[in-house]
Amino acid sequence: MPSHPFPVVAPGWMRDNEQPDLRAGDLLLRSWLPHDAPAVLAAFSDPAIQRWHRRSMTSLDQAADWIAQWPVRWRTETDACWAVTDPAADEVLGRVSLRDIHLAEGLAQVTYWILPDARGREVSVRAAVEATRWAFEDLGLHRVELHHSTYNTASCLVADKAGFAYEGTLRSALLHADGWHDMEVHARINEPARARRP
Repeated sequence: MPSHPFPVVAPGWMRDNEQPDLRAGDLLLRSWLPHDAPAVLAAFSDPAIQRWHRRSMTSLDQAADWIAQWPVRWRTETDACWAVTDPAADEVLGRVSLRDIHLAEGLAQVTYWILPDARGREVSVRAAVEATRWAFEDLGLHRVELHHSTYNTASCLVADKAGFAYEGTLRSALLHADGWHDMEVHARINEPARARRP
């Protein structure tokens, strides 16, 4: 008996294709490059990013290692991560990712962070919308989730503006530096894909 009767996306789709650049208005979502290391170090030195992403960095070597993991994760079809940039200045504004990709089940979770100077311009909203569009229209996923701490009201606003419907709260679901946090779950569904199912 097969382990899955009908994979939503056949294995090998990501491995056999290059990670694409994506456009979201004046934003360019591209693969991470070695010269982005200072921006990554700055991001994980920011208290807000440290708080919600539970990670800090102290060196450019650590930032380089962080960058180097993403091509590997693309090829193993578990994650897709883009630098969110201003292409005119080749400036990194933030990051958007599809994490915990399950091709057979058609699932992923969108995550993001934005550097302090780029906040207040809906960069995270536009990046999350474009990454989700790609997940549905190009990759063919069925469902993309967005999780955030119940204390992270800014991320809740992003979820709402990006069209992720609130579905419920996972109690005491993720350990942060100040203890266990309840996590709100929001999601978008690939409606055309659902309509094709019998």
